[in-house]
Amino acid sequence: MRQDKLLVPTLREAPGDAEANSHKLLLRGGYIRQLAAGVYTYLPLGWRVLRKVSNIVREEMDRTGAQELLMPAMQPAELWQESGRYHVYGPELIRLKDRNDREFALGPTHEEVITTLVRNEVTSYRKLPMNLYQIQTKYRDERRPRFGLLRGREFMMKDAYSFDVNWEGLDKVYKEMYNAYSRIFTRVGLDFRAVEANAGSIGGEGENHEFMALADIGEDTIVSCTACDYAANLEKAEAGFTEVPRRDEGAPAFERIHTPGSASIAQLSEALGVPANQLVKTMIYVADGKIAAVLIRGDHEVNELKLQEVLGFEDIRPAESEEVAAAGFVPGFASPVGLDVTVIADREVMNVASWIVGANEKDYHLKHVIPGRDVKITKVADVRNATEGDVCPRCGKPLQFHRGIEVGHVFKLGTKYSQALGATFLDQEGKSQTMIMGCYGIGISRILSAITEQRSDGGSMVWPVSIAPFHVHLIQIAAKDEAQRQLAEQLYEQLQAAGIEVLYDDRDERAGVKFKDADLMGMPIRVTVGKQAGEGLVEFKNRAEDRNEVYTAEQVMAEVLRFVKP
Repeated sequence: MRQDKLLVPTLREAPGDAEANSHKLLLRGGYIRQLAAGVYTYLPLGWRVLRKVSNIVREEMDRTGAQELLMPAMQPAELWQESGRYHVYGPELIRLKDRNDREFALGPTHEEVITTLVRNEVTSYRKLPMNLYQIQTKYRDERRPRFGLLRGREFMMKDAYSFDVNWEGLDKVYKEMYNAYSRIFTRVGLDFRAVEANAGSIGGEGENHEFMALADIGEDTIVSCTACDYAANLEKAEAGFTEVPRRDEGAPAFERIHTPGSASIAQLSEALGVPANQLVKTMIYVADGKIAAVLIRGDHEVNELKLQEVLGFEDIRPAESEEVAAAGFVPGFASPVGLDVTVIADREVMNVASWIVGANEKDYHLKHVIPGRDVKITKVADVRNATEGDVCPRCGKPLQFHRGIEVGHVFKLGTKYSQALGATFLDQEGKSQTMIMGCYGIGISRILSAITEQRSDGGSMVWPVSIAPFHVHLIQIAAKDEAQRQLAEQLYEQLQAAGIEVLYDDRDERAGVKFKDADLMGMPIRVTVGKQAGEGLVEFKNRAEDRNEVYTAEQVMAEVLRFVKP
């Protein structure tokens, strides 16, 4: 491709609202342009990368025996109502009505559609197992689209759905998809980690894993062991726990203490001279419309997804100040003593010897509070986030924390959707059985940002050769120099004939402009035809290795072929 004909509007400066380095570089390098908040046009360079990522995904999916199809983006609302997700999914689901007032949703995911399709078309065990996938645009009305392609309202995704006759079949395809994902992310050049995760709004039964690209800008926290292979998303991560036997016999009765201006744990810790890990805070939640209290150590934070699993409710959130007050609690001084509501105690809080808690009275707390005697606890469970300094739940060695970008997720759905939507089959004995499902997603467009985050500095980037828009950036320094033109044209023709994708910068621009644009675009190999063209020599640069060499045209051909087609 000749660069003077390519739509690649590079920018000297990124727009002021671009925060993430990947967002800035994809804009400056002429890969994307914003149409609205969280909605982007992929320019020719960006689309070439997306196609290459998609092709790698297709190759690995097809290798597992999965079949590609394409489902509608606009989905009837009654399917979501039938599965029970229409109101549960939340405001991220983009809802609309047609001219006949029939409700639809723009698909953020396709569990309902694919389950309905298979329910209607597959009735016998002879057609199972089956794994179907698509690569398609998805829609989610993000409250705060940010970081460019990392959190958008419209994005490209590969989603696959498997259907099996039993759990053993699901286990097999789950492992196949896990391995396929590992190959995909390796081939596209990501530094990634597979971690245990929470199923979130997709739901399901059994294990699921997220594939995380390691990056400081990532919105997810990865918790991993420094010694063994344990790794989990913060939402799912556990910490090693040793129960300390309580010795509450003969403990004094609780007493009320004056703690003016101590509505926060930090203030209370300073006022009493007691470390936060020896204080107990009472957090008030609304779970499916009912009030629940969570008791947790002062230095810990509630993990709401763990809490949701423990309570078994669909909707859970922290209570607003007005709701706290309406339930009879004093914000900042809420007390578990005398509560007549569900009380969940984090297991770590049970190791705190003598509790100091709120007194349910402004500027007062209670000390010497004893669980069981003074507080009626409904259940003790792990409902906190892991923290720096915790130990691995498997081997007891220290845990470490990293930031990550979720680029893939594999789920065991079980019968969540097949049962709700009536996806059944006749087994070998002619009996009706419910299909066992799995689902498997990859953020195709998100990979562009993840790669850019990992392979860039402040003003330039280098694409992996597997997904680079072009393998070689051929730059002719002086557009009017005949020797340079002839050698550049010769190389351009030879490289193309050898199947190498070449972007040929034949523009009448200053050398500094050409090199700056080349840094922004990030092709892995740069061949510069300059002052030594008359001697048949060019500069070869492997940008990933930051290595410069002076080669003849023949040597350049050999080196490029070795690099691109090893």
